[in-house]
Amino acid sequence: MKEVDRLEVIREVAAGRLKQREGAERLRIGVRQVKRLVRRLREEGAKGMRSRRQGRRAPNAIGPEVRGEMMAFLRERYEDFGPTLAHEKLSEVHGYGVSVETVRKWMMADGLWRGRKRSPARVHQSRPRRPALGELVQIDGSPHAWFEERGPRCTLIVFIDDATSRLMALRFAEAETTEAYMRTLRGYLDQHGRPVAVYSDKHSIFRVNQRDREGDVTQFTRVLKTLDIEPIHAHTPQAKGRVERANGTLQDRLVKELRLQGIQDMDSANAFLPEFMADYNRRFAVAPQSSCDAHRPVLHERAELDLIHSLHSERKLSRNLTLRYKNREYQIQGQGRGYRLRGSTVTVCEDFDGGIALRCQGKTLDYQVLAVGAATIPTDDEKSVWSTVEKARRRQRKRPRYKPAPDHPWNRWARLHSTPRAPHTQPGASP
Repeated sequence: MKEVDRLEVIREVAAGRLKQREGAERLRIGVRQVKRLVRRLREEGAKGMRSRRQGRRAPNAIGPEVRGEMMAFLRERYEDFGPTLAHEKLSEVHGYGVSVETVRKWMMADGLWRGRKRSPARVHQSRPRRPALGELVQIDGSPHAWFEERGPRCTLIVFIDDATSRLMALRFAEAETTEAYMRTLRGYLDQHGRPVAVYSDKHSIFRVNQRDREGDVTQFTRVLKTLDIEPIHAHTPQAKGRVERANGTLQDRLVKELRLQGIQDMDSANAFLPEFMADYNRRFAVAPQSSCDAHRPVLHERAELDLIHSLHSERKLSRNLTLRYKNREYQIQGQGRGYRLRGSTVTVCEDFDGGIALRCQGKTLDYQVLAVGAATIPTDDEKSVWSTVEKARRRQRKRPRYKPAPDHPWNRWARLHSTPRAPHTQPGASP
């Protein structure tokens, strides 16, 4: 159509019905070019209006050899990569200077990529970003086959800033548990400080969902309140869409990066995450509206943080200053003869390595373990049962193969590990 319009204008100029300057303004070319086109029309006719570059190869066209090399890399190493991620690898790793749309066109032509027809998304009321870094941190867990067939299935704990879409903390864990979130939060505090608020879903890790226990807080929420961090629970997944969309991006990009790095276990993956986070934030983070940082310093000492980031349970002391916790009996030591702590409420602080600390009235109590019973069976939900089964499989593989008798004394472990009390003797009697 452009050449047809040019033909009509040049015919008007050649017939004298239009001045050369006016024709040049209409076609947005110079007067000298108009003269050339008039001469070409008189010599060649309408065919002379066709562009001389038609059918010729563009000077900046990519040669077939380079295209063949790039497509070979795509088939060998990046076959299931999307065009955007494949373009990044081709340009950064292999040094090819092509556009992402060129890569997309080639991948679609060779059947490596199929254009997606997006279904109309549900419309949700949009919420503006918080203006400053550290005001609102969205958190979530993403269970996925992160190592594909090379390693076990696990969960990625994600902390993302609402104002900038920056990944603030990542951690691989066996399952989405209270321990996983506490360890990730501890690393966040060490690196950034305390945020103003944390935005999560209504999972039982963050919220007590039983009507008869309304007002109780979970272990993780207790940690947030102790550190003066406001917990906020989203009513729908779309309400915390920033971390949900980040999970989708990570399940695509991070899986492929772990594959390229040859990583197949959680320890190596956690060591690689800081490098990945820096590259991710460089690509996708946005500048906040405010230049101030809303993070606050952590006021507690490390020993106090260890106590805060542990599991707390309350027990009442008996008349002889003992308490039971997880089938173990603890005797308080060094309280003299007054027994002033009889009936007092003691907080049992259990860290994730099994260590126990007893706290009462702001002080740590000395204790002695009197009796040890069989270990209690923990409860699991739909997010942690996978990890529990995998642990059981690994534990059972290590056990020797033997067939126990039908009347096998399963409580033998408790008798072997219990500490018998000294027998009571009458004054003057021989032991």
